[in-house]
Amino acid sequence: MNLKKFLNEEQDPKAVEKLLGRINSLLTSQESVEYIAVQKKPILNLSPDCIALTNRRIIFCRPKNFGFSMDFQDYSWVDVAECHIKEGIVGSTFMMKTTRNFTNMMDYLPKNQARKLYQYAQEIEEQMRGVRREKDLETRRASAGGVTVNNATPIITHPQQFQQQQKPLLLENEDPFALLQKLKGLMENGIISPEEFEEKKNKILSRV
Repeated sequence: MNLKKFLNEEQDPKAVEKLLGRINSLLTSQESVEYIAVQKKPILNLSPDCIALTNRRIIFCRPKNFGFSMDFQDYSWVDVAECHIKEGIVGSTFMMKTTRNFTNMMDYLPKNQARKLYQYAQEIEEQMRGVRREKDLETRRASAGGVTVNNATPIITHPQQFQQQQKPLLLENEDPFALLQKLKGLMENGIISPEEFEEKKNKILSRV
């Protein structure tokens, strides 16, 4: 792997090389390292802590046993709620909080490296907030449609698929006025749009 792409903010080359050698075995299919920040304490530190950002997660890397082993703590981006940096006199602290309120942090990061971490994290956070909103909406839709959602059940992601799931609402043998009440409830809960409500209402009334 090309080390130069990770040394743009004066990262310690030896620390980056050692980390990449260990972290490559942790990467999943289609996962790639995007940025590495290396801790720089005022005192001599032959095995500094590091933070690696991949396109899928944040990995806190802390050498142990004088650098002969490494402790990894990783967090999927979809589980990361927010990231912050706090700049001090001798470096910055990078702080991360998950959606379950678990926190992790690393201090003594060079300010320019901490800012890069924050910049990248902010871009991913925005994408992940959208993913979580969509997942929550799809779960609500599935629940309203009588579909059980669990880890083994794909979440409906296409509006047309959802509309197909709603076809039982228009069963011929159901009372039209009961159907209208169901539709109204779906619209009030934000499951279907007012336009969809009007369209389905007109279809039902045409049968009365």
